[in-house]
Amino acid sequence: MSLKKTIMKQGMKLMSDPRVMKLMQDERVMKAVMAAMSVPGKVETFSKEQVERIAKAMALATQDEVKDLKRTVRKLEEELSRLHKEKEGTSSPSKKKSSNASDKS
Repeated sequence: MSLKKTIMKQGMKLMSDPRVMKLMQDERVMKAVMAAMSVPGKVETFSKEQVERIAKAMALATQDEVKDLKRTVRKLEEELSRLHKEKEGTSSPSKKKSSNASDKS
């Protein structure tokens, strides 16, 4: 049995204990439990903020900034490709005319 399943099973046993049920009704205990559950998210946010500060202090790009730049470059490449195709579509007849004119010379 996995550790997660074992912990869940033990947690469910504890929750059915009348003493634990009574304890869980205490507002202070519930506040503490909620605070404990929010710690991982707070740590992750704090860590991410610290990494971003260090990156800025060292003049490095963060992962989010690199993603944004890649997205912008991709959009610009697509736009450039579209413009090239559009230009080729409108200039094809003129190329033929100019090549015919040079053939006559």
